[in-house]
Amino acid sequence: MTDSTIREFKAAKVAYAAFLALLALGVVLLFLGPWWISRAGLRLCSEFFYMLALAQMWNLMAGYGGLLSIGQQAFIGLGGYCLVYFGLDLGMNPFLTIPLSGLLCGIAALPIGVLMFRLQGAYFAVGTWVVAEVCRLVLANVSTFGGGSGISVTAALQGIPPWLREALTLWSSLVLGIGMTLFVYALLRSRYGLALTAVRDSARAAGSLGVSVRKVQWFVYIVCAVCCGMAGALIFITKLRVTPDAAFSIDWMVAMIFIVVIGGIGTIEGPLIGTLLYFVLREQLSEYGSIYLICVGALTVAVMLWSPKGLWGKLNERYGLWLFPVRRFLKH
Repeated sequence: MTDSTIREFKAAKVAYAAFLALLALGVVLLFLGPWWISRAGLRLCSEFFYMLALAQMWNLMAGYGGLLSIGQQAFIGLGGYCLVYFGLDLGMNPFLTIPLSGLLCGIAALPIGVLMFRLQGAYFAVGTWVVAEVCRLVLANVSTFGGGSGISVTAALQGIPPWLREALTLWSSLVLGIGMTLFVYALLRSRYGLALTAVRDSARAAGSLGVSVRKVQWFVYIVCAVCCGMAGALIFITKLRVTPDAAFSIDWMVAMIFIVVIGGIGTIEGPLIGTLLYFVLREQLSEYGSIYLICVGALTVAVMLWSPKGLWGKLNERYGLWLFPVRRFLKH
């Protein structure tokens, strides 16, 4: 490398160290949020971070694993009903059901994946959506869980003071959102991440070079199922009622796809930008009803035409910015 390149690299390292320090400070302040953020602010922060976790997982699937799923709401819904079963029927602490819900959704992903991986492309996408609808119809006919009208989980939370419940919800969402972001970053920095990046660029070329594409996709599929299951349990702790239509709603997928496409698919930073923009638009325009949906749709189309790599892709192309650098350089 030339002297100028070395100086630029050192300057970038200093700037990145400053960014990490600010990021750590921000995380600490958020964990202390129950002592200085309003109740409405706490709920908004919780929603932001579990949506970030969902977006990072769909980005991992579609942006790196080459799996264009539109049925991840199946695992969100199953996670919600795991909360009902363990929290209400077995009397467990609702917050302890979050990791357990993720584990069970990961197990459920095994037989579902056996069926789904027999499909490819658009057939895989439609197949995942069909699975989610089947889950919705089955659970809508289970009277133990309230059938189509659903069931309240308020009774499972009665022994927890409201302030503690809101604090635990915030902390759980922070662990989920920040944890999944750092997990994806660590994964892409590892040797396994090279295989993921190769699959993202070209699954056929990666396979010809010895990458086990199917093994990579299986890993990504199960990890995403685990995360969606945990997010599902957390979501319905905040909503206090689980219904089949809400748990398995396609709206979850619409939000994930919007966030990732707007922010930048195939990047870690993209879902961060997309989630922030999603909440800004929702908070500012939701009161306008259908106009809000028109604005969101128009913005999505505009970004896809103007910058197919998303907003972060455009920023990176122009300024060379990276908050989570995963590129590798050859040393001479």
